[in-house]
Amino acid sequence: MKIFVFFLSACFSFTAGASDLLKSKSDSTINTYNKDFIYNVKKAKSVINVDGIVDEADWMAAQKADKFYRVLPIDTGYAYQQSTVLITYDEKAFYLAFIFNDTVEGKRIMESFRRDFLFNNNDNFLSFFDTFRDQTNGFTFGLSASGAKWDGVMHSGAGSNLNWDCKWESKVKHYDDKWTAEMRIPFKSIRYPSDSQIWNVNFSRLDLKTNEKSAWAPVPRQFPTSSLAYAGVMKFEEPLPKSKMMYSLIPYVFGSYANDYEAGTGAIYKKDFGFDAKIGISSSMNLDLTYNPDFAQVEVDQQVANIDRFELFYPEKRQFFLENSDLFADFGAHSATPFFSRRIGLDAPVLAGARLSGKIGNDWRIGFMNMTTEKTSDHLSRNFTVASVQKKVFARSNFGFIFVNKEYINEPSDTSMFNRVFGFDYNLACKNNFWSGKFYYHRSFQPDSPDKQYSQGASINYSSKHFQAKLYQRSVGENYNAETGYVTRTGYNHFSPEVTYLFVPNKKIVSHGIKIESDRYYDMDYHEIDHENSFSYQFEFENRSTLSLGYIDYFVELQNDFDPTHKGEHYLPAGTGYNYGGSVIKYNSTRKTMFNWQAEAAKGTFYSGDIQYVQGEIGYRFQPYVNLSMNFNYTDMDLGDPYERTQFLLVGPKVDITFTDKIFWSTFVQYNEQIENLNINSRFQWRYQPVSDIYLVYTDNYFTGNWNGRNRAIVLKMTYWLN
Repeated sequence: MKIFVFFLSACFSFTAGASDLLKSKSDSTINTYNKDFIYNVKKAKSVINVDGIVDEADWMAAQKADKFYRVLPIDTGYAYQQSTVLITYDEKAFYLAFIFNDTVEGKRIMESFRRDFLFNNNDNFLSFFDTFRDQTNGFTFGLSASGAKWDGVMHSGAGSNLNWDCKWESKVKHYDDKWTAEMRIPFKSIRYPSDSQIWNVNFSRLDLKTNEKSAWAPVPRQFPTSSLAYAGVMKFEEPLPKSKMMYSLIPYVFGSYANDYEAGTGAIYKKDFGFDAKIGISSSMNLDLTYNPDFAQVEVDQQVANIDRFELFYPEKRQFFLENSDLFADFGAHSATPFFSRRIGLDAPVLAGARLSGKIGNDWRIGFMNMTTEKTSDHLSRNFTVASVQKKVFARSNFGFIFVNKEYINEPSDTSMFNRVFGFDYNLACKNNFWSGKFYYHRSFQPDSPDKQYSQGASINYSSKHFQAKLYQRSVGENYNAETGYVTRTGYNHFSPEVTYLFVPNKKIVSHGIKIESDRYYDMDYHEIDHENSFSYQFEFENRSTLSLGYIDYFVELQNDFDPTHKGEHYLPAGTGYNYGGSVIKYNSTRKTMFNWQAEAAKGTFYSGDIQYVQGEIGYRFQPYVNLSMNFNYTDMDLGDPYERTQFLLVGPKVDITFTDKIFWSTFVQYNEQIENLNINSRFQWRYQPVSDIYLVYTDNYFTGNWNGRNRAIVLKMTYWLN
């Protein structure tokens, strides 16, 4: 822990010494692409009552952000149903009100009351705030027509991590010809520079009845409305109040029952406590602490049928790892990243951890994480340390360094057990977002120091309304080892060009066009070991449904023995090569109707035989209270001798009931014949205070066929947010 104490002390000193650097850019040039879209925020002269009724005098005096531009289905002209957004502020919070005209017949689409709703399944309003004006990071807040909240931290210029939550208030009201809302967001819930007076901002509306997405500051249709490169400007009448030291303590208590029938453990009862804490070291630097964390309430992963040779990727959902997560998780490439937070705490309980992240000055960001896991029967106690630094350059680009250290604690004295990675990344992002790219070089360090421990990659992307082109390159040495990362394979060189051309006729078919992509893998001597060439034609219709028809050609020279069925009975031997391919069709229905569905079907050859499969999801909602859905996969493969014909089914029905905006219950059943398991996960949540919850989670697993129990667990957890 010495490295942790030293680094933390240094960061406190650096942050204090850099306080003069962390100033608003009020006097500097405004360089956002939509710099002429300016919203002037007047200070409130009276109290704003957050009731959804936009009738206060301050709203009457506020500037109107109206005349929203269409983004989809086409990005020309104004939206058919117009919107108005109003903003004001006081010493403690800023307020938003909006008025959405709605005179088109039919129900307003509102999936449920659940927080962080699915964007495409709801009529909704979203706002995006670039408080540091780096056009890369920010905060997003929004509401669906049901009043469900949306909040998250923004990263990478447009992405949003919605697992982040903070305290704020809102209320929605419905009328025959419109719906309105008010929002109150405390300044202490977000971070911004000292003496801040100018932010970048944009507002977005999705109106499913007219199939239109629109924005206040116009955004080209090929980009999401969250693209901070296209945000407008928001000027406060006076500098914002100086940020006070923010802190919050989230203690929790939990009790559980578990029984692993396979291992014969018998009933195990457990009760314990822990806490999370957030401390705002400065207006832009946050320290997260956790002791004895329990993540039982985190939503269960959706299972998928696995016919691939490599490890499946599941996203991080645990709150502790989320704020400024790009400082840790966005290094390298998706399939060769040096840090993947799910490596911590899923195979052994976490004892404690600390996480420091944020900005120093206008252009520097730092991240530091230190966590220790307990010793178990399968693993020694381990300590994980991650440190990163990022510097903004040019309009929106940046370069960064990362260091990852995994070290075993109390290991045998005659061994040295560690794994380390050091890396450099340069991320290119031009002012108008048309060009983007990346270059990185990483190296691992491990006992005995073998050679070829590198991972290197580069990419360049171009995106316009009609034409998109991408080129990826990656090389990973055979001894590169990032144990705390996500690395699907090593010892290869990879090249991948991709080209898309779209026609946008603005008719019943909104856009259509061709997409050609090639993924090619070579060994270290540039002998081809893999390729995947795909050709598809894509359609987007007026109601926002999509259709894709294509063909994929594969070649694989196996580097290791492989069983495509994952049964472990027979293997295709390493060194053998296979050419195969097939046709694929994909369809996504419109989301404006109560019933919606998506499906993908494929048929063709597969390794030494044939395959056909169909997968997708169907859903029906009784809005806004009940949402029924079911994902499915049926796979049928016949690989020839010595394999028997293999057929397996995966079905995942889910019931999601939102009784109110504070009481939720969901049950997810996953029947998976490939792994011979039936999983039941049922979760009840009562948000009895803002961001304070009581959870009751029940999990059960059974063998398919004989239906004998595998394991069972029940957890009761209570959290309370103090700040």
